[in-house]
Amino acid sequence: NVDIIVANYGANNVGVLINTGNGTFIAQVTYTTGGSSNPAFVAAADVNEDGKIDIIVANYWGNTVGVLLNT
Repeated sequence: NVDIIVANYGANNVGVLINTGNGTFIAQVTYTTGGSSNPAFVAAADVNEDGKIDIIVANYWGNTVGVLLNT
């Protein structure tokens, strides 16, 4: 099942919506990206090669990139 990751620009967080497998998604779970980061883009990859998909966030303000590790 494919899940959805969204950048919530004005809320300074990213949201993850888990696919239930029947065409619906659970309510979004949010993860803060800090202060006035204003996340603009997200990507998913196994950054630390532990077999789990992590979230990479490109933040508009500050021109920074953050990584949310899946633990």
